[in-house]
Order: sequence, then C-alpha cells, then structure tokens
Amino acid sequence: MKFRTEIDIKSWQQPMGYDDSIMSLGSCFATNIASKLSERHFKVTTAPTGILFNPASIARSMDLMVSGCEVAPESLIMVNDRYVHFDFHSSVSGATVDEAVEVMNEALRRGARALQHADMLIVTLGTAWVYRHVDSGAVVANCHKVPARMFRRELLGLEECVALLEHIVALAPCRVLFTVSPVRHVGEGLEDNALSKSLLRVAVEMVCRHHAARVSYFPAYEILIDDLRDYRFYCEDMVHPTPQAIEYVAQKFFDAALSGEARGVMHRVEQIVAASRHRPTNPASEQHRTFCRRQLEAINSISGVDLSEERAIFEQMLQINL
Repeated sequence: MKFRTEIDIKSWQQPMGYDDSIMSLGSCFATNIASKLSERHFKVTTAPTGILFNPASIARSMDLMVSGCEVAPESLIMVNDRYVHFDFHSSVSGATVDEAVEVMNEALRRGARALQHADMLIVTLGTAWVYRHVDSGAVVANCHKVPARMFRRELLGLEECVALLEHIVALAPCRVLFTVSPVRHVGEGLEDNALSKSLLRVAVEMVCRHHAARVSYFPAYEILIDDLRDYRFYCEDMVHPTPQAIEYVAQKFFDAALSGEARGVMHRVEQIVAASRHRPTNPASEQHRTFCRRQLEAINSISGVDLSEERAIFEQMLQINL
C-alpha cells in the first residue's frame, strides 16, 4: 500500500560534478538549493543582486551584469535609513550613497564574473505577478515598502513570460536549469498564486522544448506540492518549506543532477564537514589527535574541492594540543 505520490525524476544525461561552476538566481528557494550545494563545497555563486521573484527582474538583473553598466547615485532611494534601488533586493543596500553604489556595483561585477564562467545557471521563478513603477514604467525587483500608489500591479502574459525566459537563456553561455518555486505567494491570494505558477510552468515547458539540448526543468514545485503536501513539511507560516523539506528536495536534485563520481565525493565531503563541526569532550586526548589526523588524510585524498576551512580547523586543533 502506498501513502505518497513520489515523483520519478530521470537522471541527467549531462550530470554535474565538482569541476562545474554554478550560478543561482531567483526566489528564496533558489538560495535554499544553492546553500545546500555550497554546504557540500560545490562552486556556487548565489543571487548577487539578492532575491528576485519574477522573470522580468531576473532578466533585468542579468542584463545589468552583462552590460557592465554601473548604478547611478541618483537612482537610489532612502528607506528606513538605508539607500536601496528598485533593481536590487533590500539586502543589497548601504547606509550612505557611496556605500550603496559600491555594494551594488560590486554585486553586478561578481554576477558578471560568475555568469561568464558558469557551467550551469539555476533560475528559480517565484511569480508572474509584477509591480510596475508608475513614473518610470519599469518593473521593479522590490518595492521596498514604499507607498503602493507608486506602483501598478500586473500579471505577465504567457507570451511575455516565454520572451523573458528566452532572453535569460540567450544571456547564459551555459546550461540552464529552470525551477518554479514551491513557495505560495499568499499575499496575491491563492487563486492568483495558482494562476501565476501555472503561467510560469507552461512558459518553462515551452522554452525547454525549444532548447532541449541546453535547457531543462527540475520539479521542485511538484515535489513539495504533490509529494510533500502534508503541512508538517511547512513552517509556521504554512507557506515556506521546513529545513527537512528543503533537504529532501535537495537530495532529489543531487540524485538526478550529479554524476556517480560526484555523489561519491559529496558523501566524503559531507563526512569531513560534519567532523569539523564536532566538539570533542577532551580536545587534548590522543584519541582526538588521531581523529584530526584521519580527517586531514581524508582531505588530502580529495582533489578539486576547496576544503581549506576544514583543513585549518583540524590543523589548529593539532597545534593547540602540541
């Protein structure tokens, strides 16, 4: 008897490995998956301009990175004693104009470098609803809680969504993986949220079929909505997935996306990372010194993975106990 509707995800024909450089853009779910990759020491650059929810803002962010243009000081606004920009998340801001401009321009430079060297771009789409600045006519990435009268709420059409995703693919010199965020945008209302997610899913499918050799889809949305549909997999807000749910989706992603060799290396990396967080009862014991030496041997046996932080921890423990 089955009590769940698990999703059968086929392994990729071009699997990822530790040699690949990965860039992640989009909604908060993109940062969750990227953090799981980063924890396992894959080469990941996560959302340089901050969390972005809609395809128009993601495309705009990539345009800014690729063009090499810089943020103009006069384009900043002050909100809660911080200088912010409508093309950036509020986490990318500054206490002064100069600080904000530097932080934002460095984010664009970092994004440009990451995009140029990326082997895989992961794009997580959150919503097809956008907010258009009334005066400029531009879609904003973040409203920064300024008065609602400054914006006009709009739903992107299917053709618009497809065109924006095609533009994202054109700007990416690498393989592209689209996902649709399983986080419901309840502020839009559940009916509008369902409409939005449907538009995004259809648009992604159309673009994937058009670029079958280079563009693919990972069903993060379906895994959480259909497989993990029990509320125990959601946080107290009943919207965001729990850490357990995020880890489950990440494991599904690893199973599908990684080569067998990469999964083997990842398992060893996970063990080393876990060991580096271990706090011994008696740090001065010979038993712990032996433990540290074994971990250093394990680190030396792995090539192509940056474990310098863990190496420093074990070497420091041995030095302390001399």
